Amino acid sequence: MSSPEDFLLRSVAPGDLAALERLAAASVDGISSLPNDREKLRARIEQSLQAFGSEDAASGEETYLFVLEDVRAGRVIGCSGIAASAGFHDRFYSYRNEFVVHASRALRVSQRMHTLHLCHDLTGCTLLTSFYIEPAYEQGLAPQLLSRARLLFIRQHAERFSERIAAEHPGLVDAQGQSPFWDAVGRRFFNMDYPQAEALTGGRSKAFIADLMPHSPIHVTLLPESAQFALGQLHPVGELPFSILLDEGFDADSYVDIFDGGPTVEASLALLRSVRQARELQLRAGSVVLGPGQWHVAARRDRAGFRAVLAALPTVVQALPPDHELVQRLGLDEGGRLTVTPVAAAALEDLA
Repeated sequence: MSSPEDFLLRSVAPGDLAALERLAAASVDGISSLPNDREKLRARIEQSLQAFGSEDAASGEETYLFVLEDVRAGRVIGCSGIAASAGFHDRFYSYRNEFVVHASRALRVSQRMHTLHLCHDLTGCTLLTSFYIEPAYEQGLAPQLLSRARLLFIRQHAERFSERIAAEHPGLVDAQGQSPFWDAVGRRFFNMDYPQAEALTGGRSKAFIADLMPHSPIHVTLLPESAQFALGQLHPVGELPFSILLDEGFDADSYVDIFDGGPTVEASLALLRSVRQARELQLRAGSVVLGPGQWHVAARRDRAGFRAVLAALPTVVQALPPDHELVQRLGLDEGGRLTVTPVAAAALEDLA
């Protein structure tokens, strides 16, 4: 049985291709930004290596891919990613939820109507992508590390990212790949099944499909009941990453995906729990770590060698001795620094 100290999140490496193929094959068709295609996965690894290692100024086109490793078992068990700028090559579309009031003074009737407005408000936001973890590891702290460590990475290299962070989550899709929302809206203007349309976008730009969709507001009450019910609903595989981001402080009420109607969350980076509570620790000879420990995500500060782990630390600790086991697990050099942030109380309650 693996313990929290056995998990290591690190930047993807060329040797992880086979593991990513295994993870992609296990993810649900049509709703993952992790493509089940060897050459596309190879390209993603190469793009990520360039993003992590480049000394050039960031353009916004960068994509970063992380893998979660069970060190004790010696295998990759999950992955997650970041796209520095949503819709870098084109506009990034969503539907924005709005409510309008229709009233008749003569009839003394007033109705509040839910409408969907096609927008590209989230173009340029940094996107959290590609979250997948093996089902056997969904309980416990491994998913917390897989999701929250990305926020520390963005915080540490804020000049490479937007201050506004967003993440799409899969909506309701049945076992045959049919989406009630897509069938009611998108399919009427783009004669294609949902999995085909989702696969064509590559997870970043939907402009070529949005161009064929109506730009006038869609009145939700005119949609079939199945589509109305699906709007803003999650596919079961999205519940875990969605719950972690809600706990971070993301808003889930403003936007939905133009394909399946799943919720798209967004927030200001500075307001997120892991970012607000993060603190820097120095390595200092003679430091003593005393007191009861709380689970923290701990991460190196450098970009090319980024890695993050889970560690039990007192919430008041400000420095670590150079021989502390956490220093060894992160591979820090003498004089190095690390960033730590406490794991949310809700996650700890679930662990108990």
